[in-house]
Formats: sequence, structure tokens, C-alpha cells
Amino acid sequence: MPMPGDSRRRRTSPVAPRAWQRMLSGRRLDLLNPSALDIEIEDIAHGLARVARWNGQTRGDHAFSVAQHSVLVEGLMQDAWPEAALTDRLGALLHDAPEYVIGDMISPFKNALGLDYRQFEGRLLAAIRMRFGLAAEMTPEARAHIKRADMASAFFEATRLAGFDIDEALKYFGSPPPGPSPDMTPLSPIAAQALFLTRFTDLMQAIDGKTKGD
Repeated sequence: MPMPGDSRRRRTSPVAPRAWQRMLSGRRLDLLNPSALDIEIEDIAHGLARVARWNGQTRGDHAFSVAQHSVLVEGLMQDAWPEAALTDRLGALLHDAPEYVIGDMISPFKNALGLDYRQFEGRLLAAIRMRFGLAAEMTPEARAHIKRADMASAFFEATRLAGFDIDEALKYFGSPPPGPSPDMTPLSPIAAQALFLTRFTDLMQAIDGKTKGD
């Protein structure tokens, strides 16, 4: 015999699993179908400054954040590729921007998840790039330079902060470029957020000035 309330429960539609995240800006970002209109640089900077590289297994009073890593990668790419376009330098700064919502998964875990994760990450990065006036896909040349700078940053992080010895780091990340080693002191989340936003603003202003000059 049906119990009271059974028919009501049968008529209730199940709630669809939530695939969006509410940002502090008030934006609601759909992770499965990200829109450039729902992306704000303040949300990116806030998130990246609070995501730890190396799952937090680093020396120092603070984690080495993805925000600080991103600024380092942009600087290393600029040093190695001084003729890079301003838009490519902005692309380097934003190369890990999807991690403001999906976190910094270590490479072994990304490899274990396979192609679907890479496609998911790629869709989000494309929306972020379009939000700030970049082509959805970076050029092969820019991708190669950003990858080299990313690996150089990983080498410095690994040997200075994450407990790798030199031979081990060389095996996985290759040789860093010649020149002085960058400052690897981990910043607080507030300082890392400010550093990232300042670099973003400088690049956007330079791009805007060049566009008006043209």
C-alpha cells in the first residue's frame, strides 16, 4: 500500500549535478560549457594565488602559488624570446589560468586521466584567452616557447623548493636557460595575487597602447 507522500516523491524531478562554480565576482562559470562572458581577471588572480604548485610540498612559509609561477614563466619566456609579441607574453601569463577553478593537478595525475581531461582544460583555456582578446588557440611557436619557459620554471621550483636534486630535475625538466637564477621566495596569497594582477595590467595596457598606435 502506498505510504503518504509517495506520489509526491515520485513526481519530483531529480536535481541535475551541478557543473558550475560561483565566483567571488558573482559570475557563475559553467565548467562544461565555459563562456568568456563569465570570466573575470580578478577571479583568476584570486584563485591562482591560492592554488599551490607541487601539491603544497614545497619549502617556505607559504606555498608557491600558480599565480607566482605564471609570472615567472612569462618572465622566463620574455628573456628567452625577446621578440615575442605582447599577446604571446599575455598568453604565457595565462597559460595555467584554468587552474583557478580546476586546481593544479600534478602531471602524473593528468596523464592518468588522459585525453578527456586535456580537452576539458583546453576548452576552459580557450574561453579565458578569448575573454582577454587573444585567439582561442596559441600558435605552435608561442606554445613551444611557453612550454620551454614552463619547464625552466619547474626546474627552479623543483630544485629550490620541492626537494629534487639536480640530476633528477635535469631528467624530468631539462636544463634551465643560462643566466642568474630567479628569486624563488614563495609569496603570500595576497602578494602573489597583487603581483599577477600588476603584470596582467601592464601587459594589457601595453597591448592597448600598441593597438592605438597602429
